[in-house]
Amino acid sequence: MNLSPLFLFSLYTMLTATTSTTPNPYFKIQVVDEATGRGVPLIELRTVNQVRYITDSAGLIAFNEPGLMDKEVYFHISGPGYGVDPDGFGYKGIALKPKAGGKAVVKIKRTNIAERLCRLTGQGIYRDSILLGEKVPLKDPVLNGGVMGQDTAQAEVVDGKMLWFWGDTDRAGYPLGNFHTTGAIATLPKGGADNGIQFKYFANKDGFVKSMVPSTKSLPIWISGLVVLGNDLYAYYSQMKSLGEIDSSGYLKWDGARQSFDIIQTFGKDRGWRFLDGHTIQVGGYIYGNNPPNVRIKADAKAMLDLDAYEAFTCLDAAGDILRKDGKPNYRWQKELPPITSEIENRLVKEGKLRQEETHYLPLDQEGKPCVIANGSVHWNEYRKRYIAILGRKGGKDSFLGEIVYAETDAPTGPFRKAVTVADHPHYTFYNPVHHSFLDSGGFIYFEGTYTAEFSDAKEKTPNYNYNQLLYRLDLNDPRLKSAR
Repeated sequence: MNLSPLFLFSLYTMLTATTSTTPNPYFKIQVVDEATGRGVPLIELRTVNQVRYITDSAGLIAFNEPGLMDKEVYFHISGPGYGVDPDGFGYKGIALKPKAGGKAVVKIKRTNIAERLCRLTGQGIYRDSILLGEKVPLKDPVLNGGVMGQDTAQAEVVDGKMLWFWGDTDRAGYPLGNFHTTGAIATLPKGGADNGIQFKYFANKDGFVKSMVPSTKSLPIWISGLVVLGNDLYAYYSQMKSLGEIDSSGYLKWDGARQSFDIIQTFGKDRGWRFLDGHTIQVGGYIYGNNPPNVRIKADAKAMLDLDAYEAFTCLDAAGDILRKDGKPNYRWQKELPPITSEIENRLVKEGKLRQEETHYLPLDQEGKPCVIANGSVHWNEYRKRYIAILGRKGGKDSFLGEIVYAETDAPTGPFRKAVTVADHPHYTFYNPVHHSFLDSGGFIYFEGTYTAEFSDAKEKTPNYNYNQLLYRLDLNDPRLKSAR
């Protein structure tokens, strides 16, 4: 059979077209921690005409800007907890010459003690890595469960499975998403938590995450105070009329078969301080709750539902005065009065009624200033042989809720004497931090929190990252932590 030259040419063209590769049009910029060589997420490179590029979870930027390729381009560099030295004019940045298919490595200094590893939730976690053709550790690197943003993480290991839950969840298709709690089963990718967390969301048929708490009302439902008793998981819930007004609240029990919570008790609106909030810890047959622990019950499901079972930790009497014994504040567990808090202790110290060294929840920072605690978690750490706390500071030096401190103590209730800032997010919010003790590895611990412009003076919301969870790793052997011990 004779084949025409035209047919042979067409066949050759088709074969070469399918086997050849298209050149990558992007210039690869990788921003790395100069001490570790690891890519740093959430670092902004901004051109002189204010075009912003934000590194993904691998520290990568896929750059392809018409008019700026093959030319020298100056990038201002910034990012919470990291930076570069200024030049003679005070500018902090670098000049690069972007070229399609080319690459550059930009080294920056870490000023935070904790190392930012990755973003855990939202769209585009490994966006630039995918554009650059890089391998990524997650199965769903750019969109998982239709989730664009998620608030406040809660996590526990139940029957051998890591369960994660979040509050209000944004979706891609409309400004309103899921406001009745979102959940997922979590697994660790190759390399462990250092490379992120893979979530398998509980989802509806349309692929978007489903509600974890049943309700006929459209009001948001938030959960907290997760408690594992045997293979059963319980949680406190509150359905909110507004940010500070509760419509109803109560307790939930997890149904693994249906992959949702059942309401097992409703309080009506609320019942004051008699519930487990925040991130709980179990010690000596008791469950401790709140931020940090100042409410407890016996480690029993019946006690959880019993109004009279709750005890609060305080040194105050019924009149709000300090009750002293042998000249010292009588901190004790009792059932009549509400718990003392970091804010109350701070007020009493300012009023001269309580000495700084007598407080339990008001540590001093590195500069000797009182550190008012807003939220956080306390867990026993086998490596340190002490209780360690990852806490959000209220009213820090350059953000209302953006500073995270580390502290150590010999008991869940403290006293917490000293604190060291391990992560800061100037002019931005990073709230409800939680240390996931089940991820502890030797001298390393992992914590996450919600990164958002809410409650801050931020002039711009960070693309992709805003209203999402960031994961940090902290080396407990870092010498800068010694002042917290």
